[in-house]
Amino acid sequence: MRFADPLFLLLLLLPLLLIWRIWSRRHRAPEMRIGFPAIGFLGDLPAGARARLRHLPALLRAGALILLVLGLARPQLPHDVSEIRTKSRNLMLALDISSSMKAADFKPGNRLQVARQVLGDFARGRDGDLLGLVIFAGRAFLQAPLTPDTELLQQMLGRVEIGLLPDGTAIGTALALSLGQLKDLPPRASAIVLITDGANNTGQPSPFVAAEAARALGIRIHTIGVSAPDSTATDDGFVWRWGRTPDRLTRSDEAVLRRIAVRSGGEYFRATDPEALARIVSKIDPLERSDALIRETRDYRELYPWLLAPALLLLAAELLLRASLFRTLP
Repeated sequence: MRFADPLFLLLLLLPLLLIWRIWSRRHRAPEMRIGFPAIGFLGDLPAGARARLRHLPALLRAGALILLVLGLARPQLPHDVSEIRTKSRNLMLALDISSSMKAADFKPGNRLQVARQVLGDFARGRDGDLLGLVIFAGRAFLQAPLTPDTELLQQMLGRVEIGLLPDGTAIGTALALSLGQLKDLPPRASAIVLITDGANNTGQPSPFVAAEAARALGIRIHTIGVSAPDSTATDDGFVWRWGRTPDRLTRSDEAVLRRIAVRSGGEYFRATDPEALARIVSKIDPLERSDALIRETRDYRELYPWLLAPALLLLAAELLLRASLFRTLP
């Protein structure tokens, strides 16, 4: 089971506070009461059922609130689940969609458009392989989990645009997210292909920590730096002067990408044009294929109706008790 909107679970603090308030005041006398000093000798008599259950309406309300909050978080159960046993390569593609990928030094289009086209062509020929896609800028997002459905991956690639995520370059975060998809699969048939045009400047963990984790798991990371030597223009026509651009790979940037690759047993490549990028991506073909069992979930069944109905019943029971057995005046 999973929660589609888990942030709503923070609202569970409200019914928990209500229950704590009831518990802490269980032995206190009511704030508004009439005292009868002459009947103190009755204090040792056992309390009646109504007195013992006087907190029941509030507890019913707390229970209803808990069920409503759980319903808001939308619990879901996997519905359309299929198990796929295949002899495949397991490849995670990590694609940079930061604003610097708008640079128009790759023709036709900008760096991102060319990278999408190359990866789409690559996915089209991966019959029998498992492919996944992580996009990243200031944050990383799992655009497509590992799947043998290459058409689905191409559709996901087609929806990738600059601006979907806050700007930045969270390389380490993207690698960690990709490793999470591969960690339970045969490492000799698994690899990450990272395509970026910049250096890590935000997010956790650091790229080197992610590279160490990949090395421990036996998963190779191939890094590709995309940047033409003479990149001077962006898609919107802006030209950087003095022949130096802030979105151009520097030697230090390349050193970081090379270190990530070498540490994990992969390779670093620099792509200076679309043809070079296509040749580089094709070099992962020699990966050995291994048997893998994949559980693929295409749909989830919503469970919130099963929580809303009893929540409404508890609220109705509370109102009924307050209007009858536990009615108070005024």
